[in-house]
Amino acid sequence: MIRKFRLAAERHVPVFTHVRSANVVDPGSGIQSVEEAIGAATVTGASLHIVHINSMCTKQSLECLAMIAGARARGSTAAYPCGAAMTYINSAAFNPGWREAQGLDYNDLALPDTGERMTRERFDSLHASPRKQLVLMYVNPESVVEAVMPNPLVIVASDGALGHPRNSGTYSRILAHYVRDLGSITLMDALRKMSLMPAQRMEKATAAAKYKGRLQEGADADIGVFDPRTILDHATYKTPLEPSTGMRFVIVNGVVLIDKGALVPNSFPGKAL
Repeated sequence: MIRKFRLAAERHVPVFTHVRSANVVDPGSGIQSVEEAIGAATVTGASLHIVHINSMCTKQSLECLAMIAGARARGSTAAYPCGAAMTYINSAAFNPGWREAQGLDYNDLALPDTGERMTRERFDSLHASPRKQLVLMYVNPESVVEAVMPNPLVIVASDGALGHPRNSGTYSRILAHYVRDLGSITLMDALRKMSLMPAQRMEKATAAAKYKGRLQEGADADIGVFDPRTILDHATYKTPLEPSTGMRFVIVNGVVLIDKGALVPNSFPGKAL
């Protein structure tokens, strides 16, 4: 890992890391894992970005944010506005001792499509199955999520996982819940967290990012036009791909994808950076 961080430092590009573990006790707590990543960045001179801190540090998120703030000359992080993380129930995250390490119990796990909460018997059956099965992990109380999202170090990022409402609901939820309902993030700060901040984070890695996240002449024509009074996310854990409402126009690479609130079918103008 140190060699990878050193390579990033030599190339002047940031390291985006999903830290080693997300337990609430040592060894392997979120705090210890963030400490390890910050240490690697410090000794190599690499610029560090820790992905979805609310999943990685769960109940310790605010303490981990304070650690990143202490190293902020080189660091940043991102989060999504949901209290549940998601992974495969067959994965090593659920090796023996997972309940004690993560501070969770069987009832804190649920199947995303049905909402079925786990019992020990049901968990054992799915964990031993060769068929991959996604499971929701209710790791964060809403109070922690609502404290994390407004933090100035936090970029808003969806992580894009299918089967989770963050895929299609993240950005509308920020505008509806945190800006309009709670007032904990200003409209301009929310837009900055969702556009300019991620673009600026990527600029050293790819010159193409210098043309993203800005509404100005010469920038890429990626534009969203929405009604701040009505924009609303409808994605839930049970129906994670439900589209949001209130977006009037979406233009990607100069091509209209949402026209007066209606999706334009069979058009895919987006390009990977």
